[in-house]
Amino acid sequence: MIGAMLRRDLSKFFPFAGGGAALPVVFFVAVAMLYPFAVGPDVNLLSRTGGGVVWIAALLAAILPLEKLVAQDIELGVFDQLKLRGVTEELMMAVRLVAHWLSFGPPLILATFPAAALLALDGPTLQLLVLGLLAGTPGLAAIGLMIAALTASLRAGAALSGLLLIPLALPILIFGAGALARSDAASIGFVAAISLLLVAIAPFAAGAAIRAAREI
Repeated sequence: MIGAMLRRDLSKFFPFAGGGAALPVVFFVAVAMLYPFAVGPDVNLLSRTGGGVVWIAALLAAILPLEKLVAQDIELGVFDQLKLRGVTEELMMAVRLVAHWLSFGPPLILATFPAAALLALDGPTLQLLVLGLLAGTPGLAAIGLMIAALTASLRAGAALSGLLLIPLALPILIFGAGALARSDAASIGFVAAISLLLVAIAPFAAGAAIRAAREI
């Protein structure tokens, strides 16, 4: 059952599988392409600020899939059918979290390599950036899932999701971008710890929100 749920969710969310799921990756690369046009071809400036731009692009790209993360399945009664088969909301949300991260985390990390070339980032900075995104994107996915579940039954849920995700993701952004500014790999450990906590909480918080949405 878990394998079938994961395959279904991956086919729904994975980039280039349809439904506009490639939008976060396209947005991420587009920001890296446009930034040099905005600040000019100064290589020193690009290499000094490019890492922070990549983090901001990753944060904003994480907002884009939220609208379709759980709201459509609530409407279609998918979660109700799974509940009738004995699947708990927490398990549904845990599987959904894995599929959501796989659909945007690794593609964004891969897209970091061409983005780093566009932003003139050197090898050590790129290494810290990739490690930071590897540690931070699960946390961004967990925040996104919780917000999507909490706002799924609201009329302006899509707009509210973006407003809620940005402040909640600030600790990940601060430590992730801070690791680049100070060339401090220890900050990546803080990013990983925050992500781990969020990933542990997300299935329970999102599951409770799904149950609440069913009772409205």
